Amino acid sequence: MADFHIENFGCRAARADGEAVSAQLRAAGHSLQQPTEAEVVVVNTCSVTAEADRAARAFIRRTHRRNPQASIVVTGCYAQRAPQELAALPGVAAVVGNSHKALASDVVRRLMEPGAPPAAELVQIAPAAPAAAHVYVDDRFAHSFLEEEQVLPGVQTRPNLKIQEGCGNRCSFCVIPATRGPSKSLPPATVLRQVEGFVAGGGNELVLSGINLGRWGRDLAGDSGWSLARLVRAILAQTALPRLRLSSIEPMDWDAELIALLQEYGGARLARHAHLPLQSGSDAVLRRMHRRYRPWHYADKVQALLRAAGPALTLGADVMVGFPGETDSEFEETMALIRQLPFGYLHLFPFSPRPGTRGEALHAAAPVAPQLVEERMAALRALAFEKSNAHRRSFLGQTLPALTLHTPPALRARNRTTALTDNFLPVELEGAHAANRLVAVRALDLTPDGDLHASTLQPALA
Repeated sequence: MADFHIENFGCRAARADGEAVSAQLRAAGHSLQQPTEAEVVVVNTCSVTAEADRAARAFIRRTHRRNPQASIVVTGCYAQRAPQELAALPGVAAVVGNSHKALASDVVRRLMEPGAPPAAELVQIAPAAPAAAHVYVDDRFAHSFLEEEQVLPGVQTRPNLKIQEGCGNRCSFCVIPATRGPSKSLPPATVLRQVEGFVAGGGNELVLSGINLGRWGRDLAGDSGWSLARLVRAILAQTALPRLRLSSIEPMDWDAELIALLQEYGGARLARHAHLPLQSGSDAVLRRMHRRYRPWHYADKVQALLRAAGPALTLGADVMVGFPGETDSEFEETMALIRQLPFGYLHLFPFSPRPGTRGEALHAAAPVAPQLVEERMAALRALAFEKSNAHRRSFLGQTLPALTLHTPPALRARNRTTALTDNFLPVELEGAHAANRLVAVRALDLTPDGDLHASTLQPALA
């Protein structure tokens, strides 16, 4: 059987898509290989920034140069946004937009198994020029939800279970509604079945992810009453999952019931970790972004989360720099809000105009000079390092629950093991430990890279 490789770009939800395609192909008898050896290379793209587009194109060109015989299949958000642009790249045999992502493995199998029958729904939607790549893209998103094969611990010790797809928020800078379609939820019975299968397979930590995770359940048929909080409670009440972690959730979607679950289960079976996208601390900028909260709303949510989870909560956020028209005073408002709140880490990125968005027009009218953007990025990087370092140091001498991960060979050679605490702190653990073990660790100091250096107090947690 033919070998394949999947290269994932972008968010946790996108990675979950790639892992699902990989699982489907392996179940069909194909084996995972490095891109230089594979017969088919799947490139699962992101398009949230121009840099994400550039990285995907660079990987495609490099793959074709190093393995010219390979058929390249491009999927993901960039494939949905600009399919013909990608179809024109050398080596690309097929482009499968998010609209047809559920059929991606069938497209790949047809390249590896010429005689394999296609799925009934698999028809070429956007014909390309003769001898060019086949393109499967439309704007109906009828086959956009890629329901995963049974999620199990493996290459990913703590895999993502994507339970929600799409977004309808329409932020002025974001292309995701156009590349992912409307919000869709995985049915609760399917979610619970996946969690039960993960536990039966020996899994200890599962991450719930989605494009707009907090909106899970709102599209389910009828007056179901399902919400993310109700689903989390069902998982914790009806399954034996040792630890559940929630991926990024918008500030306004942290409702009172979801926050209460952190107080009830945080530090035990629910990870004390909350990622709330911020983007800006300026009210004026948030309004131009069409974000649905104000800085004081954000601060109030953080305080509620801290009251529920306690000081061990690790708070993370995304922050955008250089949104069109951002003034020095507006940027300083962002800096001031970040100084005020106990962030454990920040994901920083410069604004990138995305084709077809309102942000593209705003950028054309009032761009922020690149030099200013870099200066502001540097200031935020310094502040982010200061906040992260202080947060991690606050746990020195404390005992924390953690999960051992797959350890890189260089670290293993030093008799150390990679781990992650329940509150999302990376750990270098003394001694050699198998992956996927729940352990209690005592934080001793920080490594030169800023991770916790810790010792093991006991081999496992009940």
